[in-house]
Amino acid sequence: MRIYTRTGDKGTTAIHGGHRVAKTDIRIEANGCIDELNVAIGILRTILEPKHLWQSALRGIQLELMAIMSIVATKSEMRHSNPNSIAPDAVERMEKLIDDLNSECTPPDSFILPGGTPVAAQLHQCRVLARRAERRLWSLHDQDEVPEIILCYFNRLSDLFFIMARWELQHSGCREEIWREFGYKRKLK
Repeated sequence: MRIYTRTGDKGTTAIHGGHRVAKTDIRIEANGCIDELNVAIGILRTILEPKHLWQSALRGIQLELMAIMSIVATKSEMRHSNPNSIAPDAVERMEKLIDDLNSECTPPDSFILPGGTPVAAQLHQCRVLARRAERRLWSLHDQDEVPEIILCYFNRLSDLFFIMARWELQHSGCREEIWREFGYKRKLK
């Protein structure tokens, strides 16, 4: 079996349900952003030690992203025929992990420059890719409803990567570099 089909040579691609859409369709753009994020998480997992405490959680996120891409590739009126789903407690599980990691970090009082360690830098890369995917999902939502759980999931996912990056730096002994203090946290004099 060949890897190429030639069916996309005219600028269209297939989505769930057999429909063809332009490769420039917002649904394809949103899925492309999610796919980029999934690759970045895969890179992150290769940087981490095999037994690192986040390996399992990150693999789980990758699997959830695959299911989400299938759902996003399905028009809302056809989703009943898509066997893929996201667990109803996915957002709550992510919030618990965020809260657990955040409890081990100092409170942020400044904007933080991405970097510090390869792991922290890759976590920030994942954070911004999650935000881009979230923006594209909202653009799709303006045209065809995206399930609320998916929109919430991406909002939390970028928060998770942010706190993971802070946790990584604080637990590696590497100092967080700041840009400037939060203006809204300064006391008025």
